[in-house]
Amino acid sequence: MCGIVGYIGSREASPILIEGLQRLEYRGYDSAGIALQNGMGLKIRKRAGRVQELAAHVAANPVQGHMGIAHTRWATHGPPTTNNAHPHMDCTGEIAVVHNGIIENADTLRKLLRDRGHTFLTPTDTEVLSHLIEEAEGASLEERVRNALRLVEGAYGIAVISGEYRDRLVVARQGSPVLLGLGEGETFVASDPTAVVEHTRSVVYLEDGDIAVITPEGYRILDGDGADQDRPTDAIDWDIASIELGGYAHFMQKEIFEQPESLRNTLRGRLMRDEGDARLNGLQLTDEEIRSFDRVLILGCGTSWHSALVGRHFIETLAGLPVDVEYASEFRYQRPLPLKNTLAVAVSQSGETADTLEAMKAARERGARVVGVVNAVGSSIAREAHGGIYLHAGPEVGVASTKAFTSQLAALLLLGLHLGRRRSLTVEQGREVVEAMAALPAMIEQTLKLDDELARIALTFSEASNALYLGRGVSFPVALEGALKLKEVSYAHAEGYPAAELKHGPIALIDDDMPVIVVAPADHIFSKVVSNVQEVRARGGQILVITTEGNRDLSAVADREVAVPATHELLSPLLTVVPLQLLAYHIAVLRGCDVDRPRNLAKSVTVE
Repeated sequence: MCGIVGYIGSREASPILIEGLQRLEYRGYDSAGIALQNGMGLKIRKRAGRVQELAAHVAANPVQGHMGIAHTRWATHGPPTTNNAHPHMDCTGEIAVVHNGIIENADTLRKLLRDRGHTFLTPTDTEVLSHLIEEAEGASLEERVRNALRLVEGAYGIAVISGEYRDRLVVARQGSPVLLGLGEGETFVASDPTAVVEHTRSVVYLEDGDIAVITPEGYRILDGDGADQDRPTDAIDWDIASIELGGYAHFMQKEIFEQPESLRNTLRGRLMRDEGDARLNGLQLTDEEIRSFDRVLILGCGTSWHSALVGRHFIETLAGLPVDVEYASEFRYQRPLPLKNTLAVAVSQSGETADTLEAMKAARERGARVVGVVNAVGSSIAREAHGGIYLHAGPEVGVASTKAFTSQLAALLLLGLHLGRRRSLTVEQGREVVEAMAALPAMIEQTLKLDDELARIALTFSEASNALYLGRGVSFPVALEGALKLKEVSYAHAEGYPAAELKHGPIALIDDDMPVIVVAPADHIFSKVVSNVQEVRARGGQILVITTEGNRDLSAVADREVAVPATHELLSPLLTVVPLQLLAYHIAVLRGCDVDRPRNLAKSVTVE
């Protein structure tokens, strides 16, 4: 959701900025623009639409300079037009600003500035920032930015350049990620490391309240009072090949097929076979603290919420602790009841999901011990939590999450095992789970061989406007995730339900044209699910069952059957979800959808 790129150095900035924007296209956006300082004032180029349209505009209307900022916009205030695209200028044309986030008091500030004679050209909240900086007091650009931001309420990651201050670029962060990429004689700015990894692996993540001043000589980081701050330098632990297609047609397809390796990376060094335990030193929890917990609260949004629902089964089964799962976006506005003796787990691939970050903070304020389950090292949730589990799944570029979901499941399973072994789970019970987990990557490799079969099934389902996904127990969240994947990438309407709830309303939707996808592994409630499938069969629905190898023949009740390898009953979601990912992918391709950039969606939702 929105992307920022900045550069100051000896090279021409324009190609670097546009390349950085192209790296950020996966985040979701609707317009793009750049601003350059060339010693003779600011030059702006922007366009609604894709970055390639901006690139063509710049090629036809070149701009030169060794310092600049760039942006991809995801519309909030005002429609996606060229005029509303960033960067935004002040009245004098001397200040340019790009901004991620939402300025909550923008309307109030706009009225104040208009009363003082400012003229606005757009309805965007970002333009308010450029005018605030224009009239802010200060002997330097950073002082003016700092004084302007004192009036701002909301979330922001901003980058600012000025025609007056020709030797510096200023960035600031409050609730929206910004990092510095450190090169030889040059410095980069970005909202996401994918924009800078081709140029440097050394990055500095800004913290909330930080203001960074970047000059050709280096950088300084200041707090809101202008005092110098020291921030560590981190290393990006993946390379540019990780964000290239590598022969695949789409990133979603690539990331589905990367799951055996991403799962190995999540599990690596964490399975303790002899002890039947999980090594999770990053949790920063003592055994005594673990035994003191009365409950677990898991927070997430979208796919991460689905992984949390599966995680509830893992933790309740292995650790014997009651688990509540909450939409992070709702939890933060609930009555603030105390959370003493509660372990709160915030799940987010990016570690920057605004609602999850704020919900985690709310849980901590109410007395919970908070840990993060995130993929992005150095992300806000990782820094704000007391401890956590990194997924190590590698960068996920496709907007529809796939490999992060299975790695989240693995991380939550490790958490359940770790908690359980410190409470009531025996060594033998733990070993059974550990052995099953160790076998999962190879089992996913086997499951991926179903790709051709699922491509053929997709031909049958691709024209359907609606679909139902059913599951029970630990498979119900898998049904929800399968339905979400189809909605995200193919724009077909799909809903996930507990199979037994079918007769409480949704069965009215079933007719000869309705695909019904049933997640039914061999488990203790399999026979119950078969009864639900028979109800669909009696009403003419087109039934696809995802089950496990060696299970009984379902041809009498299902039109099509896909079998994944048999595993421990609790671990089946890590396998049964893979055919659903492949099915959604192939249907989207057949429908001609932009698989990696679904309309209206952003990879990381960093605004409320």
